[in-house]
Amino acid sequence: MSTAVVTGIGVAAPNGLGTGHYWAATLGAHSGIRPVSRFDASGYPARLAGEVPGFVAQEHLPSRLLPQTDHLTRLTLYAARAALDDAGINPGDLAEYEMGVVTASSAGGFEFGQRELQNLWSKGSRYVSAYQSFAWFYAVNTGQISIRHGMRGPSGVLVSDQAGGLDAVAQARRQIRRGSGLIVSGAVDGSICPWGWVAQLASGRLSDSDDPRRAYLPFDADARGHVPGEGGAILIVEDAEVASRRRARVYGELAGYAATFDPRPDTGREPGLRRAIELALADAGARPAEVDVVFADAAAVPELDRQEAAAITAVFGPSGVPVTAPKTMTGRLYSGAAPLDLAAALLCMRDGLIPPTTNVTPDPGYRLDLVTGEPRPAQVRTALVLARGEGGFNSAVVLRHAI
Repeated sequence: MSTAVVTGIGVAAPNGLGTGHYWAATLGAHSGIRPVSRFDASGYPARLAGEVPGFVAQEHLPSRLLPQTDHLTRLTLYAARAALDDAGINPGDLAEYEMGVVTASSAGGFEFGQRELQNLWSKGSRYVSAYQSFAWFYAVNTGQISIRHGMRGPSGVLVSDQAGGLDAVAQARRQIRRGSGLIVSGAVDGSICPWGWVAQLASGRLSDSDDPRRAYLPFDADARGHVPGEGGAILIVEDAEVASRRRARVYGELAGYAATFDPRPDTGREPGLRRAIELALADAGARPAEVDVVFADAAAVPELDRQEAAAITAVFGPSGVPVTAPKTMTGRLYSGAAPLDLAAALLCMRDGLIPPTTNVTPDPGYRLDLVTGEPRPAQVRTALVLARGEGGFNSAVVLRHAI
């Protein structure tokens, strides 16, 4: 069976545009959470967001692409190009049917739909339903990458909220095992627009704090919901033998994956996250004692934090493994959050530094060894990344250091 490895990373995050800037900011505990600037949010209960700084589309994309793309699609195209460059890949040198694109999305369709509604109001544009907006956005995001780089292999989009980013990368691994040579995967997502903002507020999970240092506090007694953000990461997933033949630098192996679904709340049954962790470890052939760090989903909703902490301690024991949530510096990026955590975990393996969870004073009741304050030096050979999507989705990916 083919081994899937990551050879390229492209990042667009609220605390850094580009992988180097993001990683330096993350290790330096620099946050990208600030008051919303994309629209006037002063009249809304939530007014903070993580917005990608310094992105000028004209500097990164051909002018012909600008009229047919929106903000998030442009960020996705930027991250995809950066990931290919990082992997040292010129798509024109490869067989087009051996390259594919599998991404995820959950919230970006709101911004696309917002633009269509504005066109309708101001220009008499044709009517576009919400369903059409979402479907079109998802297709455009993946299709633009495929078209721009001549990739005619397997393609698809996964939609399972925050868990979708891990599901997409797992599907990329599946395609590598079926014979594809290269899959562009991950996600860039977000919904910082009035229509999307209202939809997010309806979840009841957004923080209403105006203090960026106190707004997003997972596993803290003062947790009051999350801060939304935009961005994510695109990864180049290759067959290990193909990568070896071209002497590519390998960040790590996609060693294990599992997904579960929570039971209905009224059943009294255990949520599915623990089972996802156990299945992912079994898929990787790894024991809990081999895991050097867990990148948490970090909902910052007390009930969800308790569920996640219970799942982690059930598998690893109380304070049995270092846990981190660097997304406290970016906000929750929906389907883009987990690929960004995958990127952070791979960089953590490379540099031997576990990034911190900022601003959080861990509640001892959770019994977690939460990395806070500053990066923690550690030899990281195996990392576990968790993601949970609203509606009951749970996904877990095990990464293993490349030997």
